[in-house]
Amino acid sequence: MNTRIKEQIMAIRDSGETNMLDTRTVQYIANREGFYELVLFIEKHRQEYVNFIFTGKA
Repeated sequence: MNTRIKEQIMAIRDSGETNMLDTRTVQYIANREGFYELVLFIEKHRQEYVNFIFTGKA
């Protein structure tokens, strides 16, 4: 997970639009906002994404 993906996750989290564990909605918002790297990252590395949400560690 790189810095750009972390920034995209934080941007969606800070919007307060969805529960960050609702990965489908996170991907929908990411796609809408042009965060295509995050959409693909969640698709390929879902467990790493969830771990980051729970622990803040990549």
